Amino acid sequence: MSLLRATIVVLLLLYVLLWVLALNGATSLVGPLVVPPVLALIVALGVALQRYMGLPARKQHFNHPEDDTKP
Repeated sequence: MSLLRATIVVLLLLYVLLWVLALNGATSLVGPLVVPPVLALIVALGVALQRYMGLPARKQHFNHPEDDTKP
């Protein structure tokens, strides 16, 4: 298993453990645990709306310092 996949599995298990703690009485954890899925849902709906409207995805571009120098 690659390091990235192992990290994702460990973080997912930690997230599930925190939900178990939250459902067993640690109610102060509920708010912060709800934020990541809500943000993921908002981003997914935004992407779906862009695709529905037929807007093309933006191309990533990065400005390198050497691009700004004048010859």
